Amino acid sequence: MDVGIGVFGCLSIYLYGKPVSLSPLESQPHSPRYTASSQRDRESLEVRMREVEEENRALRKQLSLAQSRGPSHHRGNHSKTYSMEEGTGDSESLRAGIVAGNSSECGQQPAVEKCETIHVAIVCAGYNASRDVVTLVKSVLFHRRNPLHFHLIADAIAKQILATLFQTWMVPAVRIDFYDADELKSEVSWIPNKHYSGIYGLMKLVLTKTLPSNLERVIVLDTDITFATDIAELWAVFHKFKGQQVLGLVENQSDWYLGNLWKNHRPWPALGRGYNTGVILLLLDKLRKMKWEQMWRLTAERELMSMLSTSLADQDIFNAVIKQNPFLVYQLPCFWNVQLSDHTRSEQCYRDVSDLKVIHWNSPKKLRVKNKHVEFFRNLYLTFLEYDGNLLRRELFGCPSEADINSENLQKQLSELDEDDLCYEFRRERFTVHRTHLYFLHYEYEPASDNTDVTLVAQLSMDRLQMLEAICKHWEGPISLALYLSDAEAQQFLRYAQGSEVLMSRHNVGYHIVYKEGQFYPVNLLRNVAMKHISTPYMFLSDIDFLPMYGLYEYLRKSVIQLDLANTKKALIVPAFETLRYRLSFPKSKAELLSMLDMGTLFTFRYHVWTKGHAPTNFAKWRTATTPYRVEWEADFEPYVVVRKDCPEYDRRFVGFGWNKVAHIMELDAQEYEFTVLPNAYMIHMPHAPSFDITKFRSNKQYRICLKTLKEEFQQDMSRHYGFAALKYLTAENNS
Repeated sequence: MDVGIGVFGCLSIYLYGKPVSLSPLESQPHSPRYTASSQRDRESLEVRMREVEEENRALRKQLSLAQSRGPSHHRGNHSKTYSMEEGTGDSESLRAGIVAGNSSECGQQPAVEKCETIHVAIVCAGYNASRDVVTLVKSVLFHRRNPLHFHLIADAIAKQILATLFQTWMVPAVRIDFYDADELKSEVSWIPNKHYSGIYGLMKLVLTKTLPSNLERVIVLDTDITFATDIAELWAVFHKFKGQQVLGLVENQSDWYLGNLWKNHRPWPALGRGYNTGVILLLLDKLRKMKWEQMWRLTAERELMSMLSTSLADQDIFNAVIKQNPFLVYQLPCFWNVQLSDHTRSEQCYRDVSDLKVIHWNSPKKLRVKNKHVEFFRNLYLTFLEYDGNLLRRELFGCPSEADINSENLQKQLSELDEDDLCYEFRRERFTVHRTHLYFLHYEYEPASDNTDVTLVAQLSMDRLQMLEAICKHWEGPISLALYLSDAEAQQFLRYAQGSEVLMSRHNVGYHIVYKEGQFYPVNLLRNVAMKHISTPYMFLSDIDFLPMYGLYEYLRKSVIQLDLANTKKALIVPAFETLRYRLSFPKSKAELLSMLDMGTLFTFRYHVWTKGHAPTNFAKWRTATTPYRVEWEADFEPYVVVRKDCPEYDRRFVGFGWNKVAHIMELDAQEYEFTVLPNAYMIHMPHAPSFDITKFRSNKQYRICLKTLKEEFQQDMSRHYGFAALKYLTAENNS
């Protein structure tokens, strides 16, 4: 890679001696060779971006040193970073720049202090927008060099999802504040809006009222934005605002506001092509002094008398205000908002890759939009979509971070561990904070009003994905699933789910993504995540490899009433069986199951390898039982149970294979839960290849030694917590 610096610090990037250019795409947009290599291109794009990023960092350092030797342009002695692109507020010079190519606009930007906090506001509502905003944030974090403060105007759904995500992401020098979007509805609900964004698409109008009164400036972004540069470069543009300029906007790149798209097309008033509000620079302090709130309201009221509704949400009203007050706008170069809707002039905003700053997928078609370079843009977007978010937990050296209690507690816990301990990695996993994205897909469910509702709880990884459709066919009630996936696997799951009629027809399945980190499968953390996010009073603690009998959901709801689960501490046992056949004619009744058991088509679960795990269920008694019966706890008992939602969590020290359920059942017994077997319930384990963790357990002696150590420590903790009553667990273990 060769990198050249111009006289004014302008960056020209060369790969293998040639400029990084879009010309191959231009000359062969449908080339079979390109299509075949697009996957490879996408995989290599991240590597290329990292290389460029490292080169840029070195060049900034060199530039800073060179400038420090020459005449100083700094005010004071603060450390500064410099942006490499020069913007313009002049419409004519902007158009000239577009024609000539943005790379010709090169000059020295006003400084952004090294540790200056950049404020970003985003309106986010619902499940899909919450996914989109993560990709936007990843692209910003990848390039950033400054502390960030995100101001998220979110509905209750987005707040729950994103609060958990950022809390578990633990990115240094990033602060998150939430503002209740539902409280703002009354501010804009009087404006009829035809845009697919709905009422939330109007909320950028009220940011001067919503954001803190001491916040002077903010960058406002749509959720369908991807950054290809450091956001500090955009923040630096605020220094160019002059006079009464309070809005930084890019010209709209479609013909929408020209009013010639179809016969009788009548858009809202706009200055020329109008402006796109996917990226906005807001000078909040000046806007408040100008009485922005009154300005946009009066304009909207006047225009709605003839227009009746908005077509492009807040964008129509912003443009109507600007039409009357053009002095408010500082016009940004169009590479700060390359708009990829159909039939736009976006191709005139760039010549080379180095010109790209911000990509805006502002079409309802999103990635399916028509653009001759769409494959390149799609690959750039997919790079961040599938990028490992854990790698973005980078410290900003030289910038003090705000004290984070969770981070400090984590460091304290880890520091107390002995790194020379052969079981260190097992112990460390107990304290690992896994990035968690709740409700990855749309979820909509109201529990039954009779307080008998039961949620099936399970966890899985990518290799068990094929079980989801079958479970949904067997269980019609609500389901809470924790999926252990990488960022790339999460996108594969999304495509799989969206392509499944069975899964898309179900809105009562909560999919919670726990992102991969570390070398062990955190089985009990996953169970706890799935348990914590149920909305019903009861839960059926199952595993993903089991298919419940048809009708089990309704049967359990009746059993909850019959056995008074609301007022008693009971764990209702669903007897577990297994088949060694991949294709099974699933029994439709207990009688049919018993027949298959006698013929050897089915077996009691783990009968061949781990009899103790389910022997206390007393399958001989179950064969003829017609009423529920009580059984006693025994060593290594690990049945699948229905319990109230307030039951204890699983112990996180157990990871991978071994003792993860046994420990939980032991704690239920210590808390005096009564184990009751249901006479007409059953579940069947379907065969699958051995998991990676059970293979490690069988082949790795140290793994087994550490598991034994963790078991002993758990039993000691039980004795300390539950006293004399817990001694039986030590005795039972010694006798087993």
